Amino acid sequence: MNRLTSLSRFLRATEGSALLELAISLPLLVVFIVGIYDFSGAFNQKQKIEHAAQEGAILAGAQPTSDVETANLRAVATVIFNSLVADAVVPQSTCAAVGAPTQRGPLLWEYKISCGSDNLIIDINRAWVPPSAPGVTTSVVGTQVKVTYPYHWHFSSAIQLLFPGSTSYSATTPLSETAGVHNQM
Repeated sequence: MNRLTSLSRFLRATEGSALLELAISLPLLVVFIVGIYDFSGAFNQKQKIEHAAQEGAILAGAQPTSDVETANLRAVATVIFNSLVADAVVPQSTCAAVGAPTQRGPLLWEYKISCGSDNLIIDINRAWVPPSAPGVTTSVVGTQVKVTYPYHWHFSSAIQLLFPGSTSYSATTPLSETAGVHNQM
């Protein structure tokens, strides 16, 4: 009977329960905080890529369509690159210079700028036909710019901090944004 009473008292005791609750909930809290930080960083980078694509599309749409030259398009790629460097998305110190584009079609070019182990990819389509409203039969030719750059998740670092020795992964997600404008000339 004495053992049963002792066991009953032990199960009803609350000393140390707060410490146990903290030990269980703290890792989950850290994972949630790092997840919020990571997703907000990815969203922020996506917005900066969208801004750079819009800047490039505006410049490309202002270029004359009669003499599409790679020199004019290099200026578009340079504006996009400089925008991403200014927004701290792309590290300028590890990136190669904007080189010659690869022509993917009659009026479609791709720039691939190497930034360390990552690639900044800029697609410029000078013959983009935007979708028209229902019932409208006329079409306008515009320029579409697509910018792609990877986002490196930090979630793995939090897992390594909580569980040392666990296998790490370097998760990256390519973020891409597209912007289009009507050609001005």
